[in-house]
Amino acid sequence: MSRVTASDLPDVPKGQLPQHLELQRTRVLCGSDAPTHTETIQYSGAYASIGVDNSLRLEQFCKKFRVEVIRLTEDDMEFDMIGIDPSIANAFRRILIAELPTMAIEKVLIANNTSVIQDEVLAHRLGLVPIKVDPRLFEFMSENDTPNEKNTIVFKLHVQCKRGGPRITVKTDELKWLPNGGEFPIATLNHTSNPSSRPKTNTFFTHSQDSLPEFSNNPIASVHQDIIIAKLGPGQEIELEAHAVKGIGKTHAKWSSVSTAWYRMLPDVVLLQEVEDEKAEELVKKCPVNVFDIEDIGNGKKRAIVAKPRACTLCRECIRGEGWEKRVALRRVKDHFI
Repeated sequence: MSRVTASDLPDVPKGQLPQHLELQRTRVLCGSDAPTHTETIQYSGAYASIGVDNSLRLEQFCKKFRVEVIRLTEDDMEFDMIGIDPSIANAFRRILIAELPTMAIEKVLIANNTSVIQDEVLAHRLGLVPIKVDPRLFEFMSENDTPNEKNTIVFKLHVQCKRGGPRITVKTDELKWLPNGGEFPIATLNHTSNPSSRPKTNTFFTHSQDSLPEFSNNPIASVHQDIIIAKLGPGQEIELEAHAVKGIGKTHAKWSSVSTAWYRMLPDVVLLQEVEDEKAEELVKKCPVNVFDIEDIGNGKKRAIVAKPRACTLCRECIRGEGWEKRVALRRVKDHFI
């Protein structure tokens, strides 16, 4: 078997791969049956025989890698990570789920609960309520730390349904932020069941949280004010104190900063041939997400163009039917992640 060298490929610039090999290295080819060339070629000497260095160098990575924010709203964020390996993209996804700190209710001190919801279930529901506050303003709290204004947020919930009245729904708007900290000491809860006879303390923290500029004009509250916590019947009552602390999703899902995090490779839709007139209209109708559009090229002729490749969901409708795989190619960019 003869060995292929760079000199045998006169049309390929020195230090570059032939077109078909570059396509296999940088794209996942999505045919009608299954995707091909899905693996990433990481071996530095994979193309050494034709004089191409495939090694990963820090300088090259720094030049290629970039992050572009596509959409940012209060509820979701879409950004592109370009120039990285799938394993690194997946690492970022796992970091978003398990490593980013948030604030969540960890301790619930229940003074009175005569509702149908058990204390444990009530505490669990409160722990899952998202809190609108920047966790960078707080410190992590260890087992030996005492609660203070730098590591704890205190909420109070006291709702009572009067006898003879209608049932009421307790929502998160009833969670009141206590900037001075807790109003009753923990020790009294185990000895006194009557809230009226329990001694009250005027302060729990050394400094009030609402005096800080971060919270003076932006009071701490739950993200959504209409989350249902419980429903009370006549004569039922809930009185409790909830302490929120800083944590990460690896410890408990309530501290996870995202509801979900996912990624997909950037679609690359290519027209291999000119698709004109009736075929162009047929192609536009075949795509359910309107990836293709029609442009006028003069003399009454029209041709199809790829207008929104990013919207492609890889449904493969555009390549179904006789001859369409010769006209349209569906690909994914291996180092570009949405």
